[in-house]
Amino acid sequence: MRRSSQRFDPRQHMRTGDFEIFHYRDSAPGPVAIHHHDFYEVYFFLGGQVEYRVEGAVYHMEPGDLLLISPMELHQPIVQPDSEPYERMVLWIDRDYLESLSTGETSLTRCFDQSRPDHTNLLRLNAVQRAAVASKLDGLAREARGGDYGGALWAAGALLQLLVELNRAALQSGGAGTAEEPSLVSRVLDYIGEHCQENLVLEDLAQRFYVSKFYLSHAFRQEVGVSVYRYVQLKRLLIARQMLRSGTAPGVVCHSCGFGDYANFYRAFRAAYGVSPRTCQRDGEKIFHVNSPPAGSDFGE
Repeated sequence: MRRSSQRFDPRQHMRTGDFEIFHYRDSAPGPVAIHHHDFYEVYFFLGGQVEYRVEGAVYHMEPGDLLLISPMELHQPIVQPDSEPYERMVLWIDRDYLESLSTGETSLTRCFDQSRPDHTNLLRLNAVQRAAVASKLDGLAREARGGDYGGALWAAGALLQLLVELNRAALQSGGAGTAEEPSLVSRVLDYIGEHCQENLVLEDLAQRFYVSKFYLSHAFRQEVGVSVYRYVQLKRLLIARQMLRSGTAPGVVCHSCGFGDYANFYRAFRAAYGVSPRTCQRDGEKIFHVNSPPAGSDFGE
C-alpha cells in the first residue's frame, strides 16, 4: 500500500499532550545533529540507507525495523548521502500520557525500559509483526489527521493496541535486535555515559583507550557529529534537567553533574533549554530539546 507522506517538520517538541505521528519521505535529507526528546519515540524504518546511533550503540537499519527510544537517550540517524529516498514513520508519545494508559498489571513503558536485562532499542520484526505494526501505524496516522466522526477515539484505541503489540514483540525478542560489535567510539560513549559526572577531558579519555587525542577527536566527531566536549556537556545537561525537574536545588545539580563552576552551568543550561536552572526547578517546566550545534540541519528523524 502506498502511504501518503507529509512535509518534514524540523521541530523537536510536542504540540499536544498525548501523541503525534509523522510519515516522512526525503530524497536528499541533510545531516542530523545528536539530540534527545522529552517524550517517547517509536521509529519505524521503511527505506533508505541508514545507521542509527542510540547512546553507545549503532544499528544498521533494514526496512521494517523498529526503534524504541526513551526520553533519556541521546540519538542520531546517520543517513547515507546519494542513496535511495529516506522513508520512515515516527510516533511521539507524551510520557505522562503513556503512563496514564498503563495499569497496575500492564506497564506500557516496559518496552522502553533500559534497565531490563535483555533491553534493546531495535526490534527486528518478523513478517506477521511487521504487517500488524504497519497497519496500526497507517490507521493511526489516517485517523489522527482526518476529521471523521469518532476519529480521536479510533486513534486512541489504535495507539493502545499498537503499544501492546510493541511490548509483546519486545518481550519475545529476547535481545535479538543487537548492535554491531562496539567500535572505539562506542566504547568511549559507554564510558562517558557511566562516568559523565566525573572530570572527563579528551586527553584522559585518549590515554584510557590507548589512542592519541587527535585520533580520538577525529574519530569521535566523524561518528557522532559533535566533539567529545560537546557530547559530555549534552549528557550532563540531560541529567541536570531531570534532577531539577525532580526538585533538586540548582547548586547541588551543578556539582552532582560534574560542571563544577555554577556560572558555566547556568550559561550552558540556559543556552540549551531557554530557561534558567532555578526556573526549571521551580516551575517543573517542560523542556523540549537541546540546541545542539547544527551539522547541516539542526534536527530531524
